[in-house]
Amino acid sequence: MAMSSPALAAWVPGGGELVLILVIILVLFGSKKIPEFARGLGEAKREFKKASREDDESAKPAEPKKPEAPGSHGSN
Repeated sequence: MAMSSPALAAWVPGGGELVLILVIILVLFGSKKIPEFARGLGEAKREFKKASREDDESAKPAEPKKPEAPGSHGSN
């Protein structure tokens, strides 16, 4: 997998760095705020997916109605 920027390739966090980052986040925000933050991210992700699906549906051209055969309107 090629990196798009050499600057990004200089530092890719490994296992130790990720643990350190998580500990810093825990200390800064506290154990009660992290689940709230994660819940907010999940809701935002669901809203984004919902909006993108609605946008995709509205971007599709409307399907033309099929013409009905004469006399198929239920009249005798």
